[in-house]
Amino acid sequence: MASVGPSAASTQPALPSGAAVFKTIPYAFILPEIVCGTWVWILVAATSVSLPLLQGWVMYVSLTSCLISLLLLLSYLLGFHRNSENWKVLDSLYHGTTAILYMSAAVLQANATINSEFGTNAPLNYQLNSAASFFAFLTTFLYILHAFSIYYQ
Repeated sequence: MASVGPSAASTQPALPSGAAVFKTIPYAFILPEIVCGTWVWILVAATSVSLPLLQGWVMYVSLTSCLISLLLLLSYLLGFHRNSENWKVLDSLYHGTTAILYMSAAVLQANATINSEFGTNAPLNYQLNSAASFFAFLTTFLYILHAFSIYYQ
């Protein structure tokens, strides 16, 4: 006698498509990641860069992450994933790697903030760099939350 019950495929949670992306917890972090990441590179671009190597890395990480996250959000909104399990792995690897890269960028931005405290046009640059550091750490936290929540799902 065969038991009737849910199959193994139906116990896997479905990946969201369309507007459901904004209501599902791991995927709802993508839009705030994009917004906060955009603030990071706008604020860094608004300062007079005193340490081009450090803040260049911050710009590279924030701009690249913002664009890739935007592509990932569009692919979820348009349903390109077709509920494939490989998309969960891709999402988890991307957000985990980006969290590590963003942590390095946030620390370098904090260092640039400390170095911009003194110098020409110091108050304005310090305030912009402080805001950029705040948003860099906030974005790092969002990427970490996304990576762990998709891992534990």
